[in-house]
Amino acid sequence: MSIAETNVVDVVGLDPEKKVVRLAISDHLGWDTPEEEKEHLWLFQEKLNAYLRFIESGEFYQTYPDAHGAKCEIELVAKYSLSVSGGRFFEQAKSIVQTAGFDLLYRVLTPR
Repeated sequence: MSIAETNVVDVVGLDPEKKVVRLAISDHLGWDTPEEEKEHLWLFQEKLNAYLRFIESGEFYQTYPDAHGAKCEIELVAKYSLSVSGGRFFEQAKSIVQTAGFDLLYRVLTPR
């Protein structure tokens, strides 16, 4: 599963001690050309909207009942750093996600 599969939640993790549930978006795509960047931004927007629908519809809590009362975080786990446009879009999306009562995080996965 990855960012390219926009109607699928890639990864869900729950830390019961911290009362945090994290839904991760696996992003393996690059930002090299204007065409790639445009497609990448569209896929990220679609994927993020799917995650928000999954949480806000209540389906998330039906699927993961232990997550009730936990803080929800959505994390973009990327292979490559965001482009300038990607960074601007991420910050706008983060503001919207926080307004909805959740958090949006980002990290580049570094190989070991």
